[in-house]
Amino acid sequence: MPEALTNFHFIRPAALLLAPLALLVWWLWQRRSDPLRGWRIQIDPELLHALADQPESRPQRHVTVLVGWIFAVLAITGPSWKPEPSPFADDATPLIVLLKAGVSMDTPDPAPSRIERAHLKIKDLAAARKGQPLGLIAYAGSAHLVLPPTKDTAAVATMAAEISTEIMPEPGDRPDLAIALAAELLADGNSTLLIITDTASSAASSLAASSKAAGSPFIQILAIAPPGTPINTLDPIARSLDADLVAMTTDDTDIARIVKSAARPPITRIGDGTERWQDGGYYLVPALTVLALLPFRREPRTKETNA
Repeated sequence: MPEALTNFHFIRPAALLLAPLALLVWWLWQRRSDPLRGWRIQIDPELLHALADQPESRPQRHVTVLVGWIFAVLAITGPSWKPEPSPFADDATPLIVLLKAGVSMDTPDPAPSRIERAHLKIKDLAAARKGQPLGLIAYAGSAHLVLPPTKDTAAVATMAAEISTEIMPEPGDRPDLAIALAAELLADGNSTLLIITDTASSAASSLAASSKAAGSPFIQILAIAPPGTPINTLDPIARSLDADLVAMTTDDTDIARIVKSAARPPITRIGDGTERWQDGGYYLVPALTVLALLPFRREPRTKETNA
């Protein structure tokens, strides 16, 4: 489901109570402005129908006013589908790398090994995001924080190069623990997670639960595999996380795609820490302006014929 549709809501939903009131006022106004209202009480409907030139006519402006009122109510409710970005242009959303350091990453296919390829990709990523927050978590059967998000991306690349399967205390493949650790690190969920892995043996349900508990951050997966190797084995995991699956390339195309997708402005938050959402009601103002002008249009005159 598109993200905009999932996030759609009303900032001021109580204003929807104005819609029935608008309908009631419009109905009463339509009744009172009926030019034949007094005659309908005194003359039989069939006779009145035969005597009146346009017995069922109603001023078209009434319908226009009703539509305008409904649009105004919708504008007041504040429809919104995306958070308000930070007004500070220099801010950047933190990106946290979740590096798998399980035994499968030692596989040379061909040399260098997968973990060494991951080191090189992290180095390229650090150079591409120079000066922007970058963090690092290593995981296998357990997850461990290496560096919290820092603008010293060169330090992240240096620390990543020291990670190997031998230093991990527990073997396994638990990216869900890495996601949970990232959630503790960034309590507001305002971040991008990049999972660098060759395979994923964790159950899709546990990964989806971890992502939801983390506030459903934006997740990307960099598949460490030789160029041309199918990466569809990671498709179920990518779907469960609603993640962008990126295939490793011999050039910087993969890193450029990751950096571009992660280049999202941070979300503005109010005093209690909740997200501030963009008010989409302003987009209805042009339509309200047009509807307000329609009742003033000149109606065409009927030509009188001489008997």
